[in-house]
Order: sequence, then C-alpha cells, then structure tokens
Amino acid sequence: MVHQVQRSRTEPNAFARALFDRLPARYDLLAELLSLGQNRRWRAAMVDAVVDMAPPPCRVLDVATGTAGVALQLAERTSAEVVGVDLTEPMLRQGKRRVDGSGLGDRIKLMLGRAEQLPFPDATFDAVTFTYLLRYVADPAATLRELARVLRPGGTLASLEFFVPPHPVYRLGWHGYVRAVLPAAGFLTGGAEWFSVGRFLGPSISKHYQRYPLEWTTHAWAAAGVERIATRQMSLGGGLVMWGCKAGG
Repeated sequence: MVHQVQRSRTEPNAFARALFDRLPARYDLLAELLSLGQNRRWRAAMVDAVVDMAPPPCRVLDVATGTAGVALQLAERTSAEVVGVDLTEPMLRQGKRRVDGSGLGDRIKLMLGRAEQLPFPDATFDAVTFTYLLRYVADPAATLRELARVLRPGGTLASLEFFVPPHPVYRLGWHGYVRAVLPAAGFLTGGAEWFSVGRFLGPSISKHYQRYPLEWTTHAWAAAGVERIATRQMSLGGGLVMWGCKAGG
C-alpha cells in the first residue's frame, strides 16, 4: 500500500484514491482521534455558513464528501436535498451505509465524480461545500472555478481545510505533532494505512501553503466569482474555514 501511494503522487487524483481506498471502515473514528477531536468542530463551523443562509437552501452539493460526514450534517441541520460527490468508491460505499442508517436517505444522494469536472449544469445548487480538497487537485484555481460554476448567483460556497498555524509558537508545536506524533498515532490506532496518512499529512499541508498561501487562496476564490469572502482560523490555526457568496445574487 505504501509503495502504491508513493508512486501515485505524480497525479493528485490517483494519489487520493490510493491513499483513501483502504481507510473507509475506520475513517471517521480515526479522523476524530488524530485531529484531537477538532474535525467535528471544524465541519460544524463550515456547515454554519450554509445553515445561516436566507432564504434557506433547497439543494446543496458537498464535494469530497468521503464517508458523508458533512452531507449528513447538512441534511440534519437544513431541509435541503444534499448531493455528495467523491472520487473514491470505497469511501462512498461507507458513506452510503452511514446514510442508510441515518434515516435521511430520502434527502442525500451520493455519487462518484471529480471536483475538477462536476456532472451538473451551471447554477444547479444553492450552496456548495468542500472539505480537505485543494491539496488533492492539480489546479486549485480551476477547481474553484468549477465549484463556483455549479453554484447559483447569491449562493454560498464554504470550505474546510487544514492550515499551518501562523503564530510561531503554535506552528512549532504543530510541526512536532504532524511530523512525529501523527504518524506514530496513526500506526498504533489504524495500522499501516493510517501510518501512511499520518506521514503524508504534515508535509502535504506545509507544501500546499508554501505554494498557495492564504492570500493566494482568497484571490482565487474572488477570481472564481465569489465575493464577501470570510475566513476563520480554528484550533490555534490548525483548521481553516472559508465561506463567501457567488456574485450576481
């Protein structure tokens, strides 16, 4: 598995599939453990941007939905129909099991797809959310334009990504955690697959923000047609929630 992941790094979509194909059964539990319980809070903060919409959304798209954690929150906290898209079939199968057990299956549809080429007409959705996505695409700016394309004018775009704490002291602690503690904890709680995730995660986040700092990301959102962009750094800067509205509404 580790060898396959390393070979796949030349192509972001292939790498994401290789990384997550064997993780679904324990993904949600381990995501909470390895984020020190913060993942749930970060997701809720992102979903807040959709819940606060006026009028309430009728159709919401969740991209990189994984095991449908955000899709379930959206359906629980709004009355919208929710479509979840992910490129990893095993994660979607686990998501479907969760949706089927939730009693919300009549309002959540999960489907295989790529964020870079969404199978929907322009302006289909009232809100679009995406989680931990931009590190796994070859062209983040083009991906943001595609996400905005399927969002109606005036609709809400919201995201959750890992972040590198800007404060030097917190950043030092973050580096120690993601580069030493996270791989070891991943191995102890999830075996070889989660060791691979833990070892990859810290360097991946650092390299992403070296190439695409927050200022670049904000400009890319604006270039995609999103305005009134806001950000919220959470957990001492370890998580970043962003949201805004598509122009023209």
